[in-house]
Amino acid sequence: MPDDSSDSTQGPSRASVSLPDPNRSPWWELGRRLLLAVAILVFTIAIVYLDRHAYRDANDPPLYGVDLVDSIYYTTVTLSTTGYGDIAPVSAHARMINAFVITPLRIAFLVLLIGTTLEVLASQGREMFRVARWRKKMSDHVVVIGYGTKGRAAVDTLVNNGHDREAIVVVDPGAGALQEAHADGLAVVTGDATRQDVLRRAGVSDAKQVIITTNRDDSNVLATLTVRQLNPDVWIVAAAREQENVALMRQSGADSVITSSDAVGRLLGLSSLSPTLGQVMEDLLTYGEGLEVAERALLVSEVGRPPQSLPDQVIAVVRDEKVYRYFDPVVTLLARGDRLIVVRPARELPWAPRPGTHNEDLASEED
Repeated sequence: MPDDSSDSTQGPSRASVSLPDPNRSPWWELGRRLLLAVAILVFTIAIVYLDRHAYRDANDPPLYGVDLVDSIYYTTVTLSTTGYGDIAPVSAHARMINAFVITPLRIAFLVLLIGTTLEVLASQGREMFRVARWRKKMSDHVVVIGYGTKGRAAVDTLVNNGHDREAIVVVDPGAGALQEAHADGLAVVTGDATRQDVLRRAGVSDAKQVIITTNRDDSNVLATLTVRQLNPDVWIVAAAREQENVALMRQSGADSVITSSDAVGRLLGLSSLSPTLGQVMEDLLTYGEGLEVAERALLVSEVGRPPQSLPDQVIAVVRDEKVYRYFDPVVTLLARGDRLIVVRPARELPWAPRPGTHNEDLASEED
């Protein structure tokens, strides 16, 4: 498998939306359908039996009326479209055999003949309904363009940090990416990510963030331009293979550009110069174990304190949408509305609970 997703400028010109199938057992589906059939049968029997005085059985005396056995028999032959022939069961036990043995066999025969066609038609209608319902509720979501190594890692990071999979949409022209994204429980728009109609199907106009991770810088630039045209306010994060293309991507509208080749090269160089330093950097980039880099809100108890005095290791402070290093004189003392970039344990430790995870008061500007 290639390192990254296939080129988003190739593939189908028409976009199509496909949602991941629910992970259900075939036996569950069969049982559900059987229960529905039994429910319809019982409901119809109840209707016939409650209205039994309006029915007459030609094989019984006029005043005999219709009993429960007759109701069951009438319901089964009616729902199965069997009708009456020149030979009809007369005794009660023969009618019960017809109701509970012969009729189910007839239904099974019909299912074998036309079940496949009905399933195809039903699945198409169900898929259209699911897509329509998905479109109505899709807003403030994340669109990931390219589902290769970088795209999958980005999605994993979002999900591991509490982002809902249903609020993530993948755009990729490849059949392999479609299967992998569906296996991960993600909705997929198959098509060229540089085309406006494809991005509209992915809901880019209403998206909160767009992550662009194809394996070609020119494709990333074109996708960035198209996304920015459709949604001037969306936050765009793009990957660049070469450092020389970073400025071009920023000019195209990307808010953040990550240079993959340079980042990997620096990690390789650090690991060769200092294996322990390389191990620490790998630890910071690995989710769920050891250390992690995170952004969190400032607590009320931390207002007015220097960044170095907090339990977390503060490496930067976000103030008025600008990032300051912890030693910058501008952020000598923390103020309301600040956000902190910290290095902390990936998991909360009994002896060092995470600040901000125990319902502490936050020092927002509105307070």
